[in-house]
Formats: sequence, C-alpha cells, structure tokens
Amino acid sequence: MIIVKQSPWLRVIQTHQYVLVSLLESDFRVLSSSVLNGGLIHARHVLNLKVPADPGELEAPAITLQNYADSLECTGEVVGMMTAASMDSFRLYEETVQGVEVVVLVTCGLNNARCVGDHAEYRSMLTEPGLAGTINIIMLTSVAMSDAAKVEAVQMITEAKSAALFEAGIVSPVSQRMATGTGTDAVAVVSRVSGQTVAYCGKHVLFGEVLGRLVFDAVTDSIAWYRQGST
Repeated sequence: MIIVKQSPWLRVIQTHQYVLVSLLESDFRVLSSSVLNGGLIHARHVLNLKVPADPGELEAPAITLQNYADSLECTGEVVGMMTAASMDSFRLYEETVQGVEVVVLVTCGLNNARCVGDHAEYRSMLTEPGLAGTINIIMLTSVAMSDAAKVEAVQMITEAKSAALFEAGIVSPVSQRMATGTGTDAVAVVSRVSGQTVAYCGKHVLFGEVLGRLVFDAVTDSIAWYRQGST
C-alpha cells in the first residue's frame, strides 16, 4: 500500500488492487457515473477497484464494490467504480492555482476502445456491458462547485480524455475511426459543498483550463504506460 497523496482534506492510497480516495472532511459531494452510488451524493470515499476482464457469473457489481469498501473499513458513503486496467497505469496530476487545488486521478485500459456512435455489441437497451478496458477519471478540488459547473467539468474531462486519445492515435477496432474513449469509462467530480465556489468550468475560465490540461496530461501519461506494458 502506498499513500500517494496526503493533505488536510484528502488522502489517496494505491495498491495493486485498488485506488482509494478518502475525503478527510465531511462536506464533500460527488457527481459520478459510478456503479456504486452513482449520481449526485454526499460521500466520504471514492474507490476504483480492479476486477478481472471477464468476471464471469459474479454478484452485482455494486455489491462487490460495497463489500470491498467494507473490508477496507470505509465509513460513510462510498462511490465505487470498476476497471480491468492495471493499477500500475495509475497517474495523479495536481496543480494549485490562486489557492485552489485541482487533483486528477486516472487509470487506463484500452482493450475496448471505441468511437462515440460505434455499433454496440449489447443490443438490449437495458443490458449491462462487460468491464474490460476502461479509462476511469476522478477529479477533486478543494473548493465548492455549483451543480452546473460539475456537469460542465464532466464535459471538460471527456473532451480532454478524447483529445489525449486522438493525440495518441488510438483507433476503434469497430469502426476504424479515432477512439473517443472505451466502452466502460467512468468519471467522478468531487468538490466541497460550501465556501468559495466555482460557478463555471468551461474553456473560457481558468478552472476549466487547469482541469482540461491536467486530464489531458494524466491520460496521455497513462496511455504511454499502457502501450509500453502491452508490447
């Protein structure tokens, strides 16, 4: 176990099996597409758990994540996401600008790279896809964000991830178009509930610039590791 970041409000632990973010104060809210407690909730932890690329007939992913969080003695609500990517692909990029901390965490697997709009393998509107691959991104900040800014941050993170994939020349095996992500990516945006507040997070504001740059650099770095490990 390695503590890769420790501050008064945040601790990040990395092992070969998971990355665990612990929020050391109680006033944080998370917007995410996570399997466990996705949506917009108050939370104390964010867990990114490595699972087999083909998990077979296992219990529901949310149950697996909650049980694993319980084994780690996480108290309070846990937001949980899964990936088949190696935890060695983990990258942490951070920057403090004008007293505002922005932290970006990335793990990267590209076995199921796709371009948005590609023909989907799962032809039922209610079918859950497998977990192979996955680019998981967690963004955290030391200040509050409006709900609208959180949604805008998801957009910025997605665009930065896609730009990094374009730059790396990653191609969808389905359509042979440039990949914009994988079929199972997850994202989480974590901010305080109150205090100094970010109202906007687009390309014309400094917060959006910093976030976009950090995500682009972190994903680029993680892709580079993935490619070296796959050769």
